[in-house]
Amino acid sequence: MVGFRVLVGLASLAASAGTTLHYSVEWRLIEAGKVSLSWEPEGSPTAGVAQLKVASSGMVARLYKVENSYYMRMSEGFCALGGAMKIEEGARLRETVHTYDSARNKGYYLERDLTTNKILKEAEVDLPVDCVHDVMGGLMALRGKKLEPGTKFTIPISDGKKFAHVDVAVQAKEIVETPLGRIPAIRCEVFLLNNVVYGRKGRLLVWFADDERKLPVQIRVRLQLLIGTITLQLTKEEKN
Repeated sequence: MVGFRVLVGLASLAASAGTTLHYSVEWRLIEAGKVSLSWEPEGSPTAGVAQLKVASSGMVARLYKVENSYYMRMSEGFCALGGAMKIEEGARLRETVHTYDSARNKGYYLERDLTTNKILKEAEVDLPVDCVHDVMGGLMALRGKKLEPGTKFTIPISDGKKFAHVDVAVQAKEIVETPLGRIPAIRCEVFLLNNVVYGRKGRLLVWFADDERKLPVQIRVRLQLLIGTITLQLTKEEKN
């Protein structure tokens, strides 16, 4: 299932200890996988290392195995410093490395095929701001804002090969049905797709809990018809 990756943010902005959030993944009304998102602060609640792990499960894993892992180190304010993603999807085994140089205002991207050890793509991008976020850091920073329906924000985001001031629209307050129960939440749309940062056509919606912590309790990616809709729902929060 190409594109079975969703890079999202976490971390309680007031937490001094690490946190891991666990999500179930639904695709075409069946359980498709598990996602875990962890945050380990280093000296500040807004600096540290974020890690994302994605694994397919059940029937989907039998048809197409996915086992991806991603980490990003961040400085104060969730500013991206560097990280890497290991991608295991079907027969594909790849690694991408992301580096951000705030002194030179540059981002760098390197993708390698781990089976052949061949470099598939190298790229760099100019960064017009001193603090740029990867997707996880951008959504962490968003949790620190006052989310009121009708408001809009822009978040500077880069994947190392492209940069954009990504628009975020705070759309509505809703009750979300999750494995943890009915949770009052705030729905936001993050305009990352459609050649903003990522080329794939679709929509990214995130529901943050309507409280001070603003945990992302539901994430939904609506892609083209062949893939359809992927929904993540929070199942557990634990302290590291």
